[in-house]
Amino acid sequence: MAVALAPLLKEGTKKSHTMAENTGFVSCFLKGVVEKASYRKLVSDLYFVYGAMEEEMGRLKDHPVVGPIVFDELNRKESLAEDLAYYYGENWDAQVQPSKPAQDYVARVHQVAAQEPELLVAHAYTRYMGDLSGGQILKTIAQKAMNLGERDGVNFYNFDTISDEKAFKAMYRSRMNNLPIDQATADRIVEEANHAFGLNMKVFKELEGNLILAIGKTLFGFLTRRQRTGSTEGGATAVA
Repeated sequence: MAVALAPLLKEGTKKSHTMAENTGFVSCFLKGVVEKASYRKLVSDLYFVYGAMEEEMGRLKDHPVVGPIVFDELNRKESLAEDLAYYYGENWDAQVQPSKPAQDYVARVHQVAAQEPELLVAHAYTRYMGDLSGGQILKTIAQKAMNLGERDGVNFYNFDTISDEKAFKAMYRSRMNNLPIDQATADRIVEEANHAFGLNMKVFKELEGNLILAIGKTLFGFLTRRQRTGSTEGGATAVA
C-alpha cells in the first residue's frame, strides 16, 4: 500500500519553507527589492542545480519511484540558459560558474541519485512545486523591480507547455501519493526535502553580499527586520 507522500512533505517542510522565505535575499525579493547582479547570479546557480537534477531524473526515468514524477514539461535548464543569455550575453556559458553553495547542492543531487535515487523525489518536489506555485507572482516582482520586458530574463518562470498549472499540480501530487514506497522511505524523503531547503538557503545567503552592497546595510536591515510567519505551499520558496 502506497504512502500519501504529498501531505507528509507539505506538513514536514513547513518550518523549512518559512525559514527560506525569511532569508535576507528572499525577504527583500518579496518586498520588490531585486538587484540585477545578485539576481543573475541566482539564475546562474539555478542553471547548474536544475541541470544536475534533470540529468539524473532523465537517467532514472524508468526507476519505480523516480520515474512517475519525471515530466519534461517541468524542465527548467533550457529556460534558465535563455535567461543567462539575456543577462550575460551570447557567450554566457564562458562567464558563469556555480557558487560554492551551488556546487554543494549539485554534489548532493548527484550523490543521492547514485546511492539513494528515491530521494530525488524530495529535490523535485522542493523545486518544481515552488516554481509552479509562486512563479507568476515572482515573475511580476522581478519585471517591475528590474524594468524587464515580458520575456526578458524571466523565462525561468514560464511553463509554456503546461496549460493549467493548478490541474498539473494536482496530478503531480496524486502521482506522489501513489509512489511505491513504505513509511520509512517516506520519512527519509521528507528529511531530504528539509536538507534541500537548507542547501537552497545557503545559496540565498551567498547572494546577500551583492545585495547589501547595492542597497546598503541600513535598508537591508529595515527590509529584513520583520519575519514572515507562514508558508503558502509545501514546496520550495518559488524564488528558486
